[in-house]
Amino acid sequence: MRNFKLTLCYDGSRYRGWQRQGNTENTIQTKVEELLSRLLEQKVEIAASGRTDAGVHARRQVCSFHAETEHSTEFMLTELRKFLPEDIGAVSLEEAPTRFHARLSCREKTYLYRVWNSTAPNVFERKYLYAFPETLDLDAMRRAAALLLGEHDFSAFCTDPRMKKSAVRTLTDIRIEEAGGELRLFYTGNGFLYNMVRILTGTLLEVGRGQRSAESVLAALESRDRSQTGFTAPARGLTLWEQAY
Repeated sequence: MRNFKLTLCYDGSRYRGWQRQGNTENTIQTKVEELLSRLLEQKVEIAASGRTDAGVHARRQVCSFHAETEHSTEFMLTELRKFLPEDIGAVSLEEAPTRFHARLSCREKTYLYRVWNSTAPNVFERKYLYAFPETLDLDAMRRAAALLLGEHDFSAFCTDPRMKKSAVRTLTDIRIEEAGGELRLFYTGNGFLYNMVRILTGTLLEVGRGQRSAESVLAALESRDRSQTGFTAPARGLTLWEQAY
């Protein structure tokens, strides 16, 4: 049995997210697994570094799977590129050590949230940006971001009320960059809760427009109460950017 590391990129606009679901075949995991299973003539199940939500994109999504096959990685990669939908791309495929697991071996992930902070139209990138033309205080947003770094219980930044596992996560970096009319928010941490990055973004945007103070994010964090944090920014602005192993 061989172990493989597959790196994908995808436009999540028309999918119901990464994870295989019982009520729809329109997920990225389902599309990739079905193609690999046909190609290798066996049932293939893949694990990913993280589960992206409906409408969320990935510049780099690392996956792993086991298969009994004599096919070369070059052949398999060529076939994946040939038959995957045009909005899912196979970036690379290589044989991995036996114990490698895309999620369990991952040390850190980085997400990018893109905000179009301009009144000018951005027609061609509208599916990958959240249009938010209000004036923003970036210094206040950066002060608030700094208070969120470190190990915390991020229950207030999660929209899954049924979650029973620990909500403790560590954020090592939140970086806010300007690029013309675009604002880019990079989040790096050892793990992220359901909708966590989108709620962090909504909260920071509320700080930026003066709706809440930078210091208020600490009280919101400590409350562990979703109602104390900001709005959930739309999925289309979010991209899984990279992983560290």
